[in-house]
Amino acid sequence: SGVAWNESQHCRLLVPEQLQLCRRHLEMMPSIVRAARRTQELCQQSFADMRWNCSSIQSAPSFGPELLTGTREAAFVHALAAAAVAQGIARSCASGELPLCSCGPGPSEPPAPGSRWGGCGDNLSHGLQLGAAFTDGSARAGPGATPGLRAVNRHNGAVGRAVLSDSLDTRCKCHGVSGSCSVKTCWKGLPDLGEIASDLKSRYLAALKVTHRLVGPRKQLIPKEGDARPVTEMDLVYLINSPDYCTPNPQLGSLGTQDRPCNRSSVGSGSCDLLCCGRGYNTYTEEVQERCHCRYRWCCSVVCRRCRRSLERHVCK
Repeated sequence: SGVAWNESQHCRLLVPEQLQLCRRHLEMMPSIVRAARRTQELCQQSFADMRWNCSSIQSAPSFGPELLTGTREAAFVHALAAAAVAQGIARSCASGELPLCSCGPGPSEPPAPGSRWGGCGDNLSHGLQLGAAFTDGSARAGPGATPGLRAVNRHNGAVGRAVLSDSLDTRCKCHGVSGSCSVKTCWKGLPDLGEIASDLKSRYLAALKVTHRLVGPRKQLIPKEGDARPVTEMDLVYLINSPDYCTPNPQLGSLGTQDRPCNRSSVGSGSCDLLCCGRGYNTYTEEVQERCHCRYRWCCSVVCRRCRRSLERHVCK
């Protein structure tokens, strides 16, 4: 993202469906690169204490099998990436980085008492439009992708953008004498992508297994289990069950959990019982140095001593 995008040098690295969009909107590509990096970062943060810790996303765009076969994990990544791209474009419009768009349109509803609409809101509509064109192009790509997999990827991308749309809220800045808030200028803005990732993590845990089947005149995504609730536009969906990720299996995209640090006192997903899959764990003691006995010295610094203490580390067998 630190270099100017070149139509022939960079755009040709994309899939055909994204190539034309890249050529028409070269100025948009640094925003998309930043969105991709943020997606990688947040995916690994969101799953840091789970058996699948999203480490394979570091090899993007050469994804592992678990992100290419319609798994629950692929659903989360597609949704988060779609939201990240749309948010990145919306904010780049508002910051003046993109010449073909600017601030988002002013809200149609009247402002709250004591406030007025102003400022420069994130251009959500532009972000959604161009973001969908780019990420849906990726969802359609791939010679080995079945119609069902492409439909699932498009659906999950739409879920990510829908969650982003619902997160648009009012931000205000106070004006007044001596810091008072007699008048507020307000605009519509998007939250940090971390909030979107947290929402999508909850939807990942409640995702529905589906099949792509002919219903009436066209194929639709319907629940695999007959007694499951209908699929809604806010549900993440997947086609195949994930491996348990306990042991290495390159064909399934499982790296295993051996040598992963675990929390012996936890009862959650990062606990030694769950993360180590019942194999047990090894305990190591290490000595660390840290600042201690800190005191303020007039004027104006903080002076600390260096103390040593022992820490226990637990690692899955």
